[in-house]
Amino acid sequence: MKLSKAEEQLMEHLWRLQKAFMKGILDCYAEPKPATTTIATMLKRMADKGFVSYKLYGNSREYYPLIAKAEYFSSHVNGLIKSFFNNSASQFASFFTRETNLTATELEDLKKIIEQEIDKKKK
Repeated sequence: MKLSKAEEQLMEHLWRLQKAFMKGILDCYAEPKPATTTIATMLKRMADKGFVSYKLYGNSREYYPLIAKAEYFSSHVNGLIKSFFNNSASQFASFFTRETNLTATELEDLKKIIEQEIDKKKK
């Protein structure tokens, strides 16, 4: 399941905060801040989707993420590879390295990361 852009932004705040009450979440937003009801509606939708939960303290709710950031983005990228690159990581890598204006240094860094992963898989 996917989050909307606004939900992703809210989720970014929750990932950073780890746990937060409504006031703490609203404090993360720049002016003009969204309405409390807007954030509450998004949190309810995100809870219904299984991304967020909360713990009740009287009338207050402390929200926390149910999915790690890396897990969310991993499934997002894997879905992208499946949908747009015929489930081929090689096609994705080829597109990514050609179309993103990476510098030679950034490409070298990627090469090192790939080589490290290859070494791990061989062991």
